[in-house]
Amino acid sequence: PPLKIFKNDELQSDVLNLILHNSRMPTWNRSDFNALVAAMRTAEKRVIEMAERFGDDEYYSALDELLARNKRAMAKLIKDTVPAKKQHFEDYICDDGLGMGPYRIKCSMWRDKDKVIFDFEGTDPQSISSINFYLNEEMFKMFCGVYMIMVFDPQIMFNDGFYDLMEVRIPEGTLLKPREPAALSCRTHALGRIFDVLGGLLGQGDPDFLAGAGFSDSPHFMYSGYDENGEWYQLYSIGFGGIPGKPSGDGPDGHSLWPSFTNVPNEFLESYFPLRIEAYETITDSGGAGYNRGGNGLRMGYCFLEPGTISIHDDRWLTYPWGVNGGLPGRRSEKILKRVDGSEEMMPSKCDRIVVNAGDILYFNTWGGGGCGDPLKRETERVEFDVRAGLVSAEGAKRYGVVMNADLTVDEKKTKTLRAKMAKQRGKVKMFDRGGDIAELKKRCKKETGLDAPRQPEFQAWALKFLEQQPKAKGRIKMARG
Repeated sequence: PPLKIFKNDELQSDVLNLILHNSRMPTWNRSDFNALVAAMRTAEKRVIEMAERFGDDEYYSALDELLARNKRAMAKLIKDTVPAKKQHFEDYICDDGLGMGPYRIKCSMWRDKDKVIFDFEGTDPQSISSINFYLNEEMFKMFCGVYMIMVFDPQIMFNDGFYDLMEVRIPEGTLLKPREPAALSCRTHALGRIFDVLGGLLGQGDPDFLAGAGFSDSPHFMYSGYDENGEWYQLYSIGFGGIPGKPSGDGPDGHSLWPSFTNVPNEFLESYFPLRIEAYETITDSGGAGYNRGGNGLRMGYCFLEPGTISIHDDRWLTYPWGVNGGLPGRRSEKILKRVDGSEEMMPSKCDRIVVNAGDILYFNTWGGGGCGDPLKRETERVEFDVRAGLVSAEGAKRYGVVMNADLTVDEKKTKTLRAKMAKQRGKVKMFDRGGDIAELKKRCKKETGLDAPRQPEFQAWALKFLEQQPKAKGRIKMARG
């Protein structure tokens, strides 16, 4: 049952200690707890100050008006941007860590009067691995509201006044609403991929607002063991990658999926953990080419100074971060472990408790964002700037139809000829460029990634039987069984 950590403003130390003793780093988690308490007390103080200044009635009336204002604005936004005709989009989790994949996340969207409907019918059944994500309907509304406001009208104040204008349908027993027992520890891959699905749906209604697939994940890297003094250490690091190209400009390089996240300084990592950062740099050419290019991914090189174990939870190594409206896909992720004896291993995207020794180096390369718009129309000055900055190579500039001279200036004559040739050869530009369908990607997998292609997912018999008993189950079961 729920317990109060504070009673009458007095900390219940026994309750807090019980919680902290069930964590690996009690001291660090105590600091996090204190920060949360400080934030809540500050919010409480500000609310009381407003109520005392304006009175309770004025305060509550203001809250009601803010909710109503948001609902009016969102109702108009939904009417203007969401078509009545059904839009469909799907994306994938590449694998489950057990050698199976990819797993489909599918959603349909349409407007019914003043309400927008999101239906995840067609999403794969829940996995026997830990990539399931229990997507709460109210949480999805929050994600969708933030996305729509930021993309279409950032002047709208964000709150939950619009929730009644959205209906979210998530079939039980699927990847996004698994039945107990279901493992969820790798859920951030599906969580992040939801934003790509949202972008693909909303952009179909208005291609002028369509962005490519971005760094839709929070890949995890863990390194743990005992240092030379016998002290336990555990590093938990979140990777950053390429944000997609968008109609308003290029995607940022080496950025987090979550806007409030910042990188941990390398000096901090080297001071508190037995490792040395060998590389921290953007990966040239990893962003998808486009009129507005996708952001580049990051290369992190971790040199381990003590024996230990590492774990990796990552994705987007099989499917590409797709480009839109003529933009090309971004580069996929890869992890390379260079052993101290000189051997190299291509690491799978999801692996646990891999033993490493002092001197081993892991290169963790995150993926780039998809490009947006026709790369052949990107101004040559912008391509030249990127080449000089090391974001695009001289060879990579040819993806934009740009030919560079030895001094890194643009050869305008050869560029004009190359662009005309490329435009003629490619034909009509695609709204979505995924770099190939799933069958093609699997066929090319070993050659392109050095890893075996994942096999068709196997779903538990009880899960399939349960889904068959649900309304509208036929299409989902047929797709799940290949």
